[in-house]
Amino acid sequence: MKATLHSLPFARSLGSILLAAVSFLMLPARAAEPNTLTADEKSAGWSLLFDGKSLHGWRNFGKPTPPSQGWSVENGVLKCIAGGKGGDLISERAFEEFELSWEWSIPAKANNGLKYFILEERGQAIGHEYQMIDDQTAPHRKHATASFYDVLPPSSPTHPKPFGEWNHSRVVVRGQRVEHWLNGERVLTYELGSPELQQAVAASKFKSVAKFGTRVRGHIVLTYHNDEASYRNVKIRDLSTAR
Repeated sequence: MKATLHSLPFARSLGSILLAAVSFLMLPARAAEPNTLTADEKSAGWSLLFDGKSLHGWRNFGKPTPPSQGWSVENGVLKCIAGGKGGDLISERAFEEFELSWEWSIPAKANNGLKYFILEERGQAIGHEYQMIDDQTAPHRKHATASFYDVLPPSSPTHPKPFGEWNHSRVVVRGQRVEHWLNGERVLTYELGSPELQQAVAASKFKSVAKFGTRVRGHIVLTYHNDEASYRNVKIRDLSTAR
């Protein structure tokens, strides 16, 4: 009996230590610093499209240099300034099969987009667009967040974050299959060159654009749409070299 009473404080102390250890292990992993790559991401072939400090790797559409106005980089965030007349930003690199990941935030009533398969010989930044918009202002589902703008609506319900919070989006192009993701949910899948896509393109404003709806090696564009939009953690993995 004496031994049991004597060991009781020790047991309580040991139990507290074990409880603290379990609680620590159950804590969520600390998020990586914005605009950085983990060792696993580097090993998997990811690279940053936005370094968090500058417009290195980007330029104005149709020009050799980045814009001098309309876009800013501050505190690790790339921002399209509302009314700043900065023009579209185009990536210096071009891609055909890829996995693109980025975080974005817009204010209420704003409208912007990220485009891929951009060919400068078209003379305009025309490509497949992942729409980012206040859905209350979208005229129909083909213009809603995560849609293939004006061509295909999201096939699953979308759950954008409240204004001012960061959304996470992905576009995956593997073979002829394209996927749009929003906040961990795949919300749209389509097949390049398929009869279904060709029919949808024919009913859109892009029906006369050559090669539209097919896989091409093109650039990434962050659109200037006269509204504010913020970006960070813009990264890409070239899947054409991952085979």
